[in-house]
Amino acid sequence: MGRFSFSQDLGIDLGTANTLVFIKGKGVVLREPSVVAKNIETGEVEAVGSSAKNMIGRTPGNITVIRPMKDGVIADYDTTAIMMKYYIKKAMRSRSMFAKKPNVMVCVPSGITMVEERAVIDASKQAGARDAFPIAEPFAAAIGAGLPVWEPTGSMIIDIGGGTTEVAVISLGGIVTSMSIRTAGDDMDEAIIHYIRKNYNLMIGERTAESIKIDIGSAGEVTNDEEMDIRGRDLLTGLPKTISITAKEIAEALQDTVDAVVEAVKNTLEKTPPELSADIMDRGIVLSGGGSLLKNLDNVISEETKMPVFVTDNPLDSVAIGTGKSLDYIQHFRANPNVSSRPTVE
Repeated sequence: MGRFSFSQDLGIDLGTANTLVFIKGKGVVLREPSVVAKNIETGEVEAVGSSAKNMIGRTPGNITVIRPMKDGVIADYDTTAIMMKYYIKKAMRSRSMFAKKPNVMVCVPSGITMVEERAVIDASKQAGARDAFPIAEPFAAAIGAGLPVWEPTGSMIIDIGGGTTEVAVISLGGIVTSMSIRTAGDDMDEAIIHYIRKNYNLMIGERTAESIKIDIGSAGEVTNDEEMDIRGRDLLTGLPKTISITAKEIAEALQDTVDAVVEAVKNTLEKTPPELSADIMDRGIVLSGGGSLLKNLDNVISEETKMPVFVTDNPLDSVAIGTGKSLDYIQHFRANPNVSSRPTVE
């Protein structure tokens, strides 16, 4: 019986848009949207994850769809705990009945406060973790991207998620300098919604905006001006309407968000020690996260910084993979508990 009593440790990328769970020895076993559908009248949870996301914009009056994570931090504590409990249970459904509670490594933004960090640890324990350790998102992304984070060499990572963009320079197992801005993938969707409402008097939903961003969204100058038909509600007549929109217009809508990301990269580089700057010049900057898939973004950052920029092989999973791999260094995180005390650029 003793051989069944092991604990399966977990790495959780608790993101604004998606939650990923990594089981040590198995890899990423779960990838679901960070969305919960609740019944307002009874307070019961109707759906979690993909099934809840499919309800966005389509629910009756008694059901509300909540995204409990906002800008990378917990906005609704109880709902986050329920969501995490559901995902941990789903990820570990094959575990032995004799298994202990797992240790959990949870990803948090590098600019998080002590209170926000404590909320993540408490929610993890409430969801069934024996012990929970926070890991800074860019540090996890760097491990997942295969960067030499434990060596005395500078590595620069830009992780563009749903709620936050994390820029960090890492060396010798720690963050040397970092910047966390609450401008990321969700803001790109909002910018598209706002642009179409302002220029076409057409109201579109979050899911439509996300589809536009993925299909024809681009940063900087657009060479191939693709078109896409979109449906929404005409604000003048109140009736459904279809319009055609071009990639050039979407690039214009996304300009401010892209500029904010570029500015964060420049500010972080300004605060980087010269020895590490030289390393970054040689090795280049690595992009990860869902936002890094925006067409031409790597070229725009490269032009602005005059440095080579690469998108990691698996940008959507790199943070979760890094969080899972960091379970091997759990003693390091036990000895260095406070993510919020790490140096950040003001």
